[in-house]
Amino acid sequence: MRPLIALLLGSLLIAGCDRQSGGQPQANESAAAVPEAKAPELTGKLDISQRGKAMPADSFLDPAGKPVTLAAFKGKPVLVNLWATWCGPCVREMPTLDGIAARAGDKLKVLTVSQDTAKVDIAPTWTKGGFKHLERYRDPDNKLGFAFNTGMLPTTVLYDKDGKEVWRVVGGMDWNGPRANTLLAEFIG
Repeated sequence: MRPLIALLLGSLLIAGCDRQSGGQPQANESAAAVPEAKAPELTGKLDISQRGKAMPADSFLDPAGKPVTLAAFKGKPVLVNLWATWCGPCVREMPTLDGIAARAGDKLKVLTVSQDTAKVDIAPTWTKGGFKHLERYRDPDNKLGFAFNTGMLPTTVLYDKDGKEVWRVVGGMDWNGPRANTLLAEFIG
C-alpha cells in the first residue's frame, strides 16, 4: 500500500512542477491549444503624500557623464523616471516614456535615470528599444533612489516648473494609457 501511495504522491508532485512552467505547451500539446500568457498591465501606485516637496539636490550624471542636478531643469515640468536594466517593469515601460517625451515636446522634460552601477552598459537597452526621445542619464550611486525613498523601481516623480513635487508613481505604468494621460493632461495637454 505504501509504495502505491508514494507513487501517487510522486506523480502529483511531478505534474504540479511541470504545470508551473509558465503556460508553455507540453510535449504532446500544440502551441495553438495553449493561450499565450499576456504580461500583466503595468499599474503603479499613485502617491501624492510628497506633494509640494522640493526636488532633491543630489547630483547624477548627464548623457555626457557630467554631474547634473534636477535644479538644472527648473522652468518647465520634469518627469523623472528611475529605472534599471535588470528591472523588467522598468524596461517594459520605457517605450511608453519615449512616447510621452515625443508627445510632450517642449512642454515637459522626461528624464530616465538608470540606477545601474557604473559597470553596467545601458546602451543595449537603448538600441533594442529604439528610443528616439529619451536620453541616457545615470545615477550609479543611487543618490536619487535614496532621496525618493520608495525602495522600488521603477519610480516616476513629476515636478512642476518651480521644482515642487506634484505626484509620484511607484511601480510600472503604461505612460501612453488613459490613467497616465489623465495624470499628465495639464502638463502636456
